[in-house]
Amino acid sequence: MDEQGQRFQANIKKLEELNARFLAVLGKKKPTHPALTGPGQEFYAQSAASMLQDAAANPTRVFEQQVSFWSESLRNLARFQESPQQDGERGDPGDRRFSSALWEKNPYFRLLRDQFLTNAEAVRRAVSELDGVDEKERRRLEFFSSQIVEMMSPSNFLATNPEALERAAETEGDSLVRGLENLVRDLERNDGELLVTLADPDAFSVGDNIAVSEGAVVYRNELFELIQYSPTTEKSHRIPLLIVPPWINKYYILDLKPENSFLRWTVEQGFTVFVVSWINPGAGHRDTGIDKYASDGCLAAVREVKRLTGEDRINAVGYCIGGTLLALTLAYMTRTGDKSVRSATFLTTLTDFSEMAELSVFIDDDFLDAIDTEVEEKGFLPALHMSRTFSFMRAADLVYGPAVRSYMMGEPPPAFDLLYWNGDSTNLPARMAKDYLRRLCQADEFAKGEFTLLGKRISLRDVRHPLMAIACESDHIANWPGSYQGIAGMGSRDKTFVLSQSGHIAGIVNPPSRNRYGHYLCADWSGTPDEWRRQADFREGSWWPRWRQWLAKRSGAKIKARAPGDGGAAILGPAPGTYVLEKA
Repeated sequence: MDEQGQRFQANIKKLEELNARFLAVLGKKKPTHPALTGPGQEFYAQSAASMLQDAAANPTRVFEQQVSFWSESLRNLARFQESPQQDGERGDPGDRRFSSALWEKNPYFRLLRDQFLTNAEAVRRAVSELDGVDEKERRRLEFFSSQIVEMMSPSNFLATNPEALERAAETEGDSLVRGLENLVRDLERNDGELLVTLADPDAFSVGDNIAVSEGAVVYRNELFELIQYSPTTEKSHRIPLLIVPPWINKYYILDLKPENSFLRWTVEQGFTVFVVSWINPGAGHRDTGIDKYASDGCLAAVREVKRLTGEDRINAVGYCIGGTLLALTLAYMTRTGDKSVRSATFLTTLTDFSEMAELSVFIDDDFLDAIDTEVEEKGFLPALHMSRTFSFMRAADLVYGPAVRSYMMGEPPPAFDLLYWNGDSTNLPARMAKDYLRRLCQADEFAKGEFTLLGKRISLRDVRHPLMAIACESDHIANWPGSYQGIAGMGSRDKTFVLSQSGHIAGIVNPPSRNRYGHYLCADWSGTPDEWRRQADFREGSWWPRWRQWLAKRSGAKIKARAPGDGGAAILGPAPGTYVLEKA
């Protein structure tokens, strides 16, 4: 048998093995509440009724939409016979799905692409021009219809993806075998649930080549480990800094590689830095809610930083939902007369949930009722559901694009630290999931002054500390207008708002050395977010140096730098600790 025949026989044998593994892992998949993966049946019924009512009330507009659709479709058919572009020209560089010249050179694939784009525009127009629906329903219609359209892209199917077919021909089918291997591997990793692996899981190891800033665990309770970082300067500011990250993800987004580590950079600026590393909760944390995260989390961390440094005041930073918790805790501290926090920094933080942009489509009873059922059964909300939700908010980049590369092109996942962190997800305790989704996101109790924390009724106006807030221009999780509204509603008379370019992660993890994303500044709080944006001045470069100057003014004089264990304080182990290593 020649080499080609041997290769063919080897692929056949491998396919048989993969098929057996595929069938075995599908048998492990557990039933999932349908409302965890899509809106409830009532949504579809209401949407259909709205479309029918609109068609009856506006027949002329519906006719115009149909005429426009068929006219564009006929133009697509006419182009089917046109000569392709020259070989050197690409299809559509602005749309990564169709950026290959193959979509333009072959009339068949060109027709598939053009007709898909025509169909997508017809759906978008039909939804956007729909009358008689409120803004909340329209937003849900726009989001979920766009999800269906995105799923049906011809680039997502082997028979209609010229790049995947060309790769299969070039590799004599090897790419398809590798793709099936990748698919089975992802199913096996998630017990039958399909979640695309975004980054090479073997390329990184927490504590070895990411999260390597030198420090020590100096306190631990059942909810978090407190890490103190070793100084890199002879002197540091007297007032220490506590960073409260989200517990939906792990803290080391702020300590990836040394060159983009926010924690390392902050230490290098002469600050004594502590960070909270939350536990990855399981069923035993069922009753852990916001009260517990405030008392045994945020307040306990403040107390320990004061004890370890001998200071009576600290500065604090909260990131995303960690910033929400920090704001709640600061409001409580105001109500109880606790002046332990000198200033606060909020990174991409929502505290007013009346404007949640894309995230709002999930904050409805169909999804939340299903989550209530799930957490009551398990005691926690599995990390898989949170990861999937956030991924589909950027489906092209985090779902379909990676799936095509992995399963159809047979490519291995890239060695990308940020995507590795993104896949290292955490669970949410049952009580916390309900508190956050029902009381904060859905009822917006904090902004309305109706939230009760540890027995105290608190509101945004109770946050009266000097503060700086950084939001991100294209943030799809904590949209910047919502962040602005929350900060504007706080009672502080000393506040600064910064709008960074880019998104939820890249706009924050934006080291000055890269000189990649700039930021906007404006001191006028009198108008709406859009009015603030129009008046804001653009500044080149990262916001980090501006924040350093702001924080330094509130951090006291320089003293001999503190190291973990100073004064005989106990060291429980080296950074990054043990909690961060726990997998969901």
